[in-house]
Amino acid sequence: MNIAPIRIKNNLSAPVQALPRGCLRQRRVQKGRTQMKVVLKQDVKGIGKKDQLVEVSDGYGRNFLLPRKLAVEASASAVNDIKNKESAKQHHAEVELEEAKAAAAKIDGKTVTLHAKAGQGGRLFGAVTAKDIAEAVEKQLGQQMDKRKFVLDHEIKNYGRYQIAVKVYPGVSAKLAVAVEE
Repeated sequence: MNIAPIRIKNNLSAPVQALPRGCLRQRRVQKGRTQMKVVLKQDVKGIGKKDQLVEVSDGYGRNFLLPRKLAVEASASAVNDIKNKESAKQHHAEVELEEAKAAAAKIDGKTVTLHAKAGQGGRLFGAVTAKDIAEAVEKQLGQQMDKRKFVLDHEIKNYGRYQIAVKVYPGVSAKLAVAVEE
């Protein structure tokens, strides 16, 4: 590597290295230390998460991160890959949100009827669970839902009509009426 000293006002010398072609390794001198930009390939404790552009000390990057393949130098193509992955992730989140809104609109305000056996006084043998409600929603409304999305305030142990909240997606919820009959 080509290292040439540069004279600074205070007669301190800081080495400047020649950079390879296509490298965005921007070096800053900070109290005598040089910094370099890298893109992390894995989570590194104390530094950052995967696919994050971070600035680390030159020695730490060259001697630890790069040889262990925990990071790559921040070249134009690496930065472009990060942007592409980020936009793809954002697009998938938007698509999931739209699907969740459509599913919520399909079940919001609808009534699902369940049949159960009961003893004296209309008290059920057992209880109506979220799994039973999920199966009824799939059969009657044609919408497949996970049982964990149904929020039961209390157990359904009697005949009657109950209002249940359905959390389809974070920030997207719907109300569902459950009628328990003989």
